[in-house]
Amino acid sequence: MRSDIFSPYSALLVLLIYLALALAGTGLGLRGLGQPSASTFGYMAIGGSAFALGVYLSSRIKTETFTSMGSQGGNPACGRGEDRLLSEEQKRTVIIAAVITGIILQAVNIYLLGGIPLLSGYLKARAVTKIWLLSYLLFLPSVNVLLSIDPRRRNYIPVIIGAFLFALTGYRTTVVVILLSAFITVYYSKKPSAGKLLVFITVLAAVALIVGYLAVRSIEWQQWDLNPVELILYRAGYTLMVFDRLIDLQGATRGSLLYYTITGYLNSTDPRAIVGEVVLGYRHSTTSLIFGPALLDFGLHAMLIQMFILGTVLGTVHRIQHVTGGALRGIYAVILAQTMVWVETGPTDLIVWLFYIMAILGVFMVWRCSSEAGSGC
Repeated sequence: MRSDIFSPYSALLVLLIYLALALAGTGLGLRGLGQPSASTFGYMAIGGSAFALGVYLSSRIKTETFTSMGSQGGNPACGRGEDRLLSEEQKRTVIIAAVITGIILQAVNIYLLGGIPLLSGYLKARAVTKIWLLSYLLFLPSVNVLLSIDPRRRNYIPVIIGAFLFALTGYRTTVVVILLSAFITVYYSKKPSAGKLLVFITVLAAVALIVGYLAVRSIEWQQWDLNPVELILYRAGYTLMVFDRLIDLQGATRGSLLYYTITGYLNSTDPRAIVGEVVLGYRHSTTSLIFGPALLDFGLHAMLIQMFILGTVLGTVHRIQHVTGGALRGIYAVILAQTMVWVETGPTDLIVWLFYIMAILGVFMVWRCSSEAGSGC
């Protein structure tokens, strides 16, 4: 049986890889990076353990009740065929419309900015607009659902177009999530060979390096003398340094990061800028690992609760999508890819929490449909 490389535990593997990159950066002393304290590794270990516990406990959930749903083409729907609100073809049409709308909105967003944010730090600072939010919210889950129900190569085209348009905003994490989530969906739908997996990882790393390097070099008020590889190592080491300092400031923000995560798009406040202000003393968008924001907001107990919840939700959706396939498979790919990115950036994105809510609602709908099917409704 083939190993499942995209189980929720893969997020912990990403954490270990990121830690290795960070330690390489601090070991080289890039731009004055210092070595982290021993307590940093301790907090990361217990945070990772809380996540693993959530994943493990979710594996105790019985999935036998979902078996009949998975035998129906991977597209569960309540009721008999004649009772369904939409046919399968109509659902596909709606999904394609959502994908196209997301692409058009992002193109409009770039047009209204009056330039390419990837090539200008000033434009990049203005790129994440309400139009951007709506386009990403529509495009990312819908394109993955499309791939999950129809993984033919022609459906790779909107993935490539969307990744290109979002790359123009200058945010490498967005591009990584689009490409990574699409590959995870295809991984479960078509089971690509190890060779294709290696090619994808190489392409993904190259795209992340190029977009990240171009975006940083285009920031008019900063000067960088690092090559693309050194830049990746420095950013990882810098994020680890921020987390190291943050440990001594637990509870300092008293919930403001959570508040602005929920309301930031409405009042244009970046929670990561608050992290920079509190930890470093100046207002600058600053990443602090997946553990940082909860720790800075409320302390250790909040970090453990957050990591446990993430592990539980990912583990539950992962198990059920194996049985049902369909839309839930695409949603799982989205939240896993976003969680992998959170390893660096921290969970301060409202849109990602919305994807998690979408996943929970998906599980509830599948459970409800399977219950009705089991009762003969």
